[in-house]
Amino acid sequence: MTGTHDEAGGSDGRLVALVTGATGAIGRAIAERIADRPGYEVVLLGRDAAKAEAAVAHVQHRSGNPNVRYELADVARRRSITALAERWSGRAHVLVNTAAITPRGREETPEGIERQLATNVLGYFWMIEAFRERLAEAAPARVVNVASYWAGGLDLDDLEFKHRRYDNDAAYRQSKQGDRMLTVAFAERLKGAGISVNACHPGDVVSTLSRSLGFGGHETADEAARTPAWLATEATGGTVTGRYFEHTREVRCRFGEDREAVEALYRACEAYH
Repeated sequence: MTGTHDEAGGSDGRLVALVTGATGAIGRAIAERIADRPGYEVVLLGRDAAKAEAAVAHVQHRSGNPNVRYELADVARRRSITALAERWSGRAHVLVNTAAITPRGREETPEGIERQLATNVLGYFWMIEAFRERLAEAAPARVVNVASYWAGGLDLDDLEFKHRRYDNDAAYRQSKQGDRMLTVAFAERLKGAGISVNACHPGDVVSTLSRSLGFGGHETADEAARTPAWLATEATGGTVTGRYFEHTREVRCRFGEDREAVEALYRACEAYH
């Protein structure tokens, strides 16, 4: 099921899109929307093989695109991402960072990192770092960071809630602010390589994540996937960089305007191993 790519990308020169968190409601819908576009090979990234296989079958059936497969990796663990990048063959034209969690209690990875930070922020950082060479080889290429309008409260002195009382809502809002800030940091660093980096709010869907936050949702997963998939495949996502979008429209992001904080967060993420 894992398959390989040739040096032009997917076999027959298809554009290869890698979607993290693809066994979740929104991630799977993003993968489906991309797979529905002609000329794309879509790779679903997940942690659980059974869920990944089911997601691949669903996307193939709904899109009619047989060029859908999966890879296994835990984006909360840098070693797992590094192993994925090392076994990857060929280029990657699109990376969509979607994977996110919001556990009700504070948890840590085996490496001792608070799990929500590791997944929602460092996972994005590590995926971009690990695949930047593959993306550069495929340039013009693009990265889409699925963030949220539900963002704020980032504490650069306590990213892991070691000193504050852990609250999953506060941790989630912090992580989404972080994703929007890292979008700006990477946009500056990768524009010379022909890689655009943009962020977006996907939409409000009833999901495992929204239930953990105590929220409902009024949109379908397909509706929520519209903006991320649009950035991944349409012209806008390849012609602008470092921007934040809601409902396919660019929205001012005050977090990205604080360049000092953006650089401080980048350096903090760089220090994690």
